[in-house]
Amino acid sequence: MLKAKGFTLIELMIVIAVIAIIAAIALPSYSEFVRKSRRAEAARFAGDMQLSLERWRAENPSYANCAVVGCGSGTYPASPNATTSPFYTVAVAAADGTSYRITATPIAGSAQANDRCGVLTLDRSVNQGKPIWGTLACN
Repeated sequence: MLKAKGFTLIELMIVIAVIAIIAAIALPSYSEFVRKSRRAEAARFAGDMQLSLERWRAENPSYANCAVVGCGSGTYPASPNATTSPFYTVAVAAADGTSYRITATPIAGSAQANDRCGVLTLDRSVNQGKPIWGTLACN
């Protein structure tokens, strides 16, 4: 009698089930890692904009006219007071004599639109040293 070679249907189904379980564990973890990297990019954009504003203020009496001349735009392809990425719009929301507020808002319809962290804010009027996310668990 010849012995059959190959895999049985049960063996193949077990292998497929194991692969499905591994994928079910790995995919959400990978997705959260990608979201975190996009948040870091938004925080970097906000930091770059903060540096531009501080450079402006070092040579001028106030932050007020900075958005008009475009110091908040850095090297990003955007309007003078807003920076865009595929996932966030980073803009100077308010700039006056002694303070400014920078916000990074998720773009509707992008992969970050339903992100649990919400909007990033960097507010100079309250001497906030680093950007703060809308959800405390993300800070």
